[in-house]
Amino acid sequence: MKAFAYVNPTTEQAAVEALRNGGIVRPLAGGQDLLARMKDYIDQPDRIVNVKNALDATISSTPDGGLRIGAAVKIIDLVEHAQTSTLYPAVTMAAKDVGSPQIRHQGTVGGNLNQRPRCWYFRQEEFLCFKKGGNRCFAVDGENQYHSIFGNSGPSKIVHPSRLAVPFVAYQARFRVASASGEREIPASQYFTLPTMETVQQENVLAADELLTHVILPAPGNLKSGHYEIRFKESRDWPMAFATVLLTTTGTTISAARVVLGAVAPIPWRSDAAERALVGKSLTAQTAIAAGEAAVRDARPLEKNGYKVQITKTAVERAILQAAGIQAA
Repeated sequence: MKAFAYVNPTTEQAAVEALRNGGIVRPLAGGQDLLARMKDYIDQPDRIVNVKNALDATISSTPDGGLRIGAAVKIIDLVEHAQTSTLYPAVTMAAKDVGSPQIRHQGTVGGNLNQRPRCWYFRQEEFLCFKKGGNRCFAVDGENQYHSIFGNSGPSKIVHPSRLAVPFVAYQARFRVASASGEREIPASQYFTLPTMETVQQENVLAADELLTHVILPAPGNLKSGHYEIRFKESRDWPMAFATVLLTTTGTTISAARVVLGAVAPIPWRSDAAERALVGKSLTAQTAIAAGEAAVRDARPLEKNGYKVQITKTAVERAILQAAGIQAA
């Protein structure tokens, strides 16, 4: 591992100041992603800024009835937070699915949202792909079983690895970002970026000297929620496809819907087609099936991941049934 300087700030301002002092600088929270990348020579920073003691690690209520979640909150604390479970059950369900108990006790909300892709070509030192400054995505003609089926017309075929990003987008969260020059709030739906030739080496809009400090969830209102994940094996595995579904109903009719897919695109993928298939319909098993079909209508699978079309359809259908309180057949 390359030698590096280590900075241990105790305030947010000191942390963001430390990020802009030149060279390759990386923030360290739980460390499970960054340290692995450094050991594999994917990242070789000149300086590491430990932000664990500088960022907020609490969850608090907002004046409008929502929640403000610090980026340094541990995943396990999010899982066990009663108010989060009551107001935003899909967030709790997603957090429970993160890794193993050890990972949930170490990983943070900010780290989960900002982790780098898990593509095996990106994670191998020998492959100089687009994500590492090369001129090729090896997944195009290679082992692409776990890669994207939506949003994959750009140079990189990765899927976004965050479990929490999907429900945060569905609940219309805002992300507070700080730098030495000030702060800004970004809608979660605009935080993550599709890969283009200009942006292929990043997955979000953060500048090099910016830190994600908080996730701000608005009051949810009267929503029915569902979150369904499909993995190759139940224990400690990455999802192959999952969905968060939020429904507003008037009587038995769906008046508004938000459907966001995970592990199928380079960003949390909002399915407008599935939402259109839901709005104005009765909340029934047949409606759930139709919405699942609509969700994958525009899927563009690669050579070896066509199976993802079917399991994505199933994830959407099951999330809707969960939201409706209908037992899956």
